[in-house]
Amino acid sequence: MALTIMDSIDGFKTVVAVVETGSFTSASERLGLSKALVSKYVAQVENQLGVRLFNRSTRHLVLTDAGKTYYERALPFLEEYEELLDQVSGAQSSPTGRLRISVPVTFGEMKLSPVISDFLNRYPDIQVDIQLTDRRIDLLEEGVDVAIRIGGVDDSNLIARQINTYPLILCASPAYLEQQGWPQSPKDISAHHCIIDSNFRIGKQWPLVAANGKVETVNVSSRVAANNPRAVREIAIAGGGLALIPAFIIEDALQDGLLQRVLPDHTTLEFGLFAIYPHRRYLSKKIRCFIDFLFETFANS
Repeated sequence: MALTIMDSIDGFKTVVAVVETGSFTSASERLGLSKALVSKYVAQVENQLGVRLFNRSTRHLVLTDAGKTYYERALPFLEEYEELLDQVSGAQSSPTGRLRISVPVTFGEMKLSPVISDFLNRYPDIQVDIQLTDRRIDLLEEGVDVAIRIGGVDDSNLIARQINTYPLILCASPAYLEQQGWPQSPKDISAHHCIIDSNFRIGKQWPLVAANGKVETVNVSSRVAANNPRAVREIAIAGGGLALIPAFIIEDALQDGLLQRVLPDHTTLEFGLFAIYPHRRYLSKKIRCFIDFLFETFANS
């Protein structure tokens, strides 16, 4: 049976998804199709071309030379096709489709989740799948359209757009400071209990910058570390010691007096808030709309 144009486009999309995610199962999750249908589309393409695109085993899926050529040619075609649909449908048409977002756990819980309904109300034809994780992911392999990251990006296959900057704040609970005393200078910190956020590469060496620009790195003493900034916040509120915590996580605790800023005339590290997406010639309307929403919501917060 001859394949229709739509069959061919479905084949393009399916092969690209299998290549980028590395498996039929992951491709089916990205596309919202059954694994059987993904296998069917790939088989149709292979039968039509008379070549194998993948060498399959029980554990591995290896792209053949023909499969690599097909992927490299199919990818720009799909970008052209998506651009064509956007242009023909008109600038005023509402973006559609499933948008898969990866976001750090704490930022996702505290900042993105409370505003995502605003985005959905504005774009009712978009379905959102939010993946909360603190690990660095491969966007193409996991089928992620946009990743929100706090910190930089060093992958040349990705584009990073900075939305905002969040400083770290040195703080502690009033009860702890009343009991242990207020540090009067950076060198005093070494005599205090400190809470380590193990996500930060600085570890137990905390850099502090005076108003005149002088940088002093303090070797801190710590009995507790956590790999989640919200956990660090709660330990600090409970009187566990001094902590360096991103400003957006503790702004309410500072306002409510649960935490006090320490050495307010000093600053320390800042982390950028970035929207990350694959380096492709054409960016779909749903992704563009979401990135615009991030800027609108968080750029001046």
